[in-house]
Amino acid sequence: MEYLDLNTNHKLPAIGFGTWRITPDEAAQQAVATALAIGYRLIDTAHIYGNERGVGAAIRESGIPRADLFVTSKLWNDDQGYDRALKAFDQSLQKLGLEYLDLYLIHWPATTKRHESWRALERLYSEGRIKAAGVSNYTRQHLEELRQRSPLTPAVNQVEFHAFIYQQQQTVLTYCKQQGIVVEAYSPLNRLSREEHGLVLEIAQKYDKTPQQIVLRWCVQHGTVPLLRSTNPEHIANNFMVFDFELSDSDIEALDTLSDGERVTWDPAGMG
Repeated sequence: MEYLDLNTNHKLPAIGFGTWRITPDEAAQQAVATALAIGYRLIDTAHIYGNERGVGAAIRESGIPRADLFVTSKLWNDDQGYDRALKAFDQSLQKLGLEYLDLYLIHWPATTKRHESWRALERLYSEGRIKAAGVSNYTRQHLEELRQRSPLTPAVNQVEFHAFIYQQQQTVLTYCKQQGIVVEAYSPLNRLSREEHGLVLEIAQKYDKTPQQIVLRWCVQHGTVPLLRSTNPEHIANNFMVFDFELSDSDIEALDTLSDGERVTWDPAGMG
């Protein structure tokens, strides 16, 4: 497993397992247990996913030392604000059955209450209840706003990132790199399940890899941490195998040209 250094002096696994839309808890528990057995050490969930109990059960029953795992959850929009954020964190921790989180994120910059929410995360971080505080779906504007309000720089910004919105995400990626914020890439395999893109297939054949492995390696070489999601054990295993090869500069540049701006989630640019 490869790791990236966070600005908190902690290390973040270079690939992670996401659990969006994996419900009920029993399904999430099984999927996470499979991922942990394969070698994933970064596990990502959220209150809104409705599967924290299942995720936590898999973590606790894995037999893997807690210090070897990196567990993330997120604060949902309805729970924003100082007191509500602290309460929501306690509820997530209770459902997970853990003593602390490695990373807690503000899920969306959907309300101006995010400023008070960040104060709550500052407190959780200072108390050691989270090892790192971060955000999700923040644009450069949101990050700059936060920088002017708080001395605590987010450790992570988790955003939608894949080849089809590469150009559109350049501003936030560049800003995060300048500020020492690691970018996690969710939905990195967007559209590969419903279309076979000729260029991706051509590059996959060149390296004797799957199209998914090519796109994930592209994410890694752009310095982001891809978060995979699947309930298929074979797919979970194959998606993990992205550290035994390297894409050439020309292949990276070719994949960079696929951008057409089509997202799978909301565009946070208009969230004030």
